Amino acid sequence: MIQEKFIKNNTALITLIAACGVVLISLGVRQVFGMFFMDFKDDLGISLTQSGLSIGIQMLMWGLTGPIFGVIADRYGGHKAIMLAFIFFIVGVYFLYAGPNTGIFFQIDMGILIGIGLGGTAISIPMAVVGKHFPLSNRTIAMSIVTAVGSFGYFLSPMLTEYSLTQNGWQSTLLAFIIALLIGFLIAFFVRSPSLEQNLEQPNEQSTLEALKEAMGTKSYLLLVAGFFVCGFHITLVGTHVPTYVIDRGLESWTAAAILSLIGLFNIFGSLLSGYLSTKISKKIILSVIYSLRGLSIILFIFLPASNINAFIFGASFGFLWLSTVPATSGIVAHIFGTKYLGVLYGIVFLSHQIGSFFGAYLGGLFHDLYGSYDYAWYLAIALSVFAAIIHLPIKEEPVLRLKTE
Repeated sequence: MIQEKFIKNNTALITLIAACGVVLISLGVRQVFGMFFMDFKDDLGISLTQSGLSIGIQMLMWGLTGPIFGVIADRYGGHKAIMLAFIFFIVGVYFLYAGPNTGIFFQIDMGILIGIGLGGTAISIPMAVVGKHFPLSNRTIAMSIVTAVGSFGYFLSPMLTEYSLTQNGWQSTLLAFIIALLIGFLIAFFVRSPSLEQNLEQPNEQSTLEALKEAMGTKSYLLLVAGFFVCGFHITLVGTHVPTYVIDRGLESWTAAAILSLIGLFNIFGSLLSGYLSTKISKKIILSVIYSLRGLSIILFIFLPASNINAFIFGASFGFLWLSTVPATSGIVAHIFGTKYLGVLYGIVFLSHQIGSFFGAYLGGLFHDLYGSYDYAWYLAIALSVFAAIIHLPIKEEPVLRLKTE
């Protein structure tokens, strides 16, 4: 009986499973690019600033194209948007593998092409399509399942990548990524938007432009946009620069891989718990607590003595908080505005996330090259934690007047 209430039809079940597969592959590949930086430096002559810039561009392109893929998904179907994005992703990794991949071409491959690919294959679009299949009571749980499976990709990928880089080298590792992405392309065919008969909400005649105007005139939405900037800064600073940071502090490369894997493992539990709690208590309170705890986790990590144990504690604690923001954030967007334009509206929120990601990736590398350490980047991350914890508190978790009167 419970399963019948949660899964309304076969399309919803197949879409949920396929979306999980897409995100597992996409985020698994995305998580480990920082582990290639030393190889790129030695073989391609790419500095840390250049590598950080490429990840920053990647994050911006991910964010900028997210709303575009959201429009495609909302209008033409989720599978078409995701499959198109996988083509860009595959081409970008192929050029990174085979060349041209130095100088400006490195920025095009790693930054622009892969960034566009992530815009349609990573969390936002698959999760938005899944959200359309589930009622309000179960929506955040369904979204958290997608996030949690993506987290398993975060957990598995660093260990496999570290092994492959050691045994086979960076080019063979990228070739394996291409094969995985081709599998993701095929799976994406089954991430289907609900038909008119399967749609769980009352139809409305609101246009995309009207939906955007409504959102931009809603204070709570703008606060979510600002808060998600901080999430992006945190995640990309940690995911991109922790491998170099732990080596700077005298630890080994396998410790960095272990941190990234622990982030993925504990993110599974954090995402699921966040999705569950979002059905029980205020989502804005959940978000405020998450950002506060992120700041505390960073403080302990950078001020405690460098050791494997402290590094592992950071990986576990920050991992628990990693993508736990996503179910609550997307859940608030869907609750306020409905799901018809969830792809594009969450895409705008995610654009802010990716702008934050650009600064997290770029400033981390820049500060390190200028000052020889990541200290200033960490201090900025702590200050942003306080900012995000505060600005979520005034958010009103209630539908817009349009939905109340329909």
